Amino acid sequence: MKWQRGHRSKHVEDRRGQPARGGRAVKVGAGVGVVGVLIVLLGQVLGIDLSGLSGTGGETETATETETGTGTGTGTGAGTGTDPDAELVEFIHFVIDDIQETFAKELAEDGKTYRPANLVIFTEEVDTQCGLAGAAVGPFYCPPDERAFIDLSFYKVLRDRLGAGGDFAQAYVLAHEIGHHLQHLLGTDERVRRESRGDKARASELSVRQELQADCYAGVWASSTAKRDLLQQGDIEESVNAAAQIGDDRLQKMAGQKVNPETWTHGSSAQRVQWFETGLRAGDLDACDTF
Repeated sequence: MKWQRGHRSKHVEDRRGQPARGGRAVKVGAGVGVVGVLIVLLGQVLGIDLSGLSGTGGETETATETETGTGTGTGTGAGTGTDPDAELVEFIHFVIDDIQETFAKELAEDGKTYRPANLVIFTEEVDTQCGLAGAAVGPFYCPPDERAFIDLSFYKVLRDRLGAGGDFAQAYVLAHEIGHHLQHLLGTDERVRRESRGDKARASELSVRQELQADCYAGVWASSTAKRDLLQQGDIEESVNAAAQIGDDRLQKMAGQKVNPETWTHGSSAQRVQWFETGLRAGDLDACDTF
């Protein structure tokens, strides 16, 4: 993907190296996006210790200079004065603004106002209004915080364990999470919670529909990058591959389990690819009515 180096976003909070205060654990499924629930399942069944994966392998990251709230921060590698993930963090700063500017324009066309979310980069554990979350949860969005959260070790899991590497696969993950923020702003998130409480039997189905809509929203953003000549060869293939690799059916097979659609929370590989490509082709949020 073509991106502007040196860009700094006021919507990225770098909390790497900051200890979490602790408290109740984040509830699996409460705001957990992209592959969070399934990564936890895969880790438990296959014995993959996701929380032990930090940064770029054996190195330990600490943040020597961090701003929280709505500001930005910088993280540095322990003892070296350099950040091994500096380029990735810089990429995230650019992508998170590009995604949100795209969604803001889409809402403005319908006479609606977009309120930006923050993205929090953390190491191992993070405090949220949804509870204490560990890296093993995977990337997630917390509606009360209006923030998305990611431990960068997740990208190693995505690449090395799930076979979905590439910068556009990384960007797809972020677009999916900000898609959940869009659902929060539009009231979709609250409607799903309300209907799930009223009909427990439909909870899984509604969760799948919500996740597939976030995939579709990510496709809408990807469509905008194509129109603005930001794509490079192989980018779309990277995001489609990522969507396929994290389908519920594939992850259940990887975990040695029987494929059981009744337990799905995010949708099958085919469904995830279908709805990402729907958003990609249409380039319009209105095309993403998974309900």
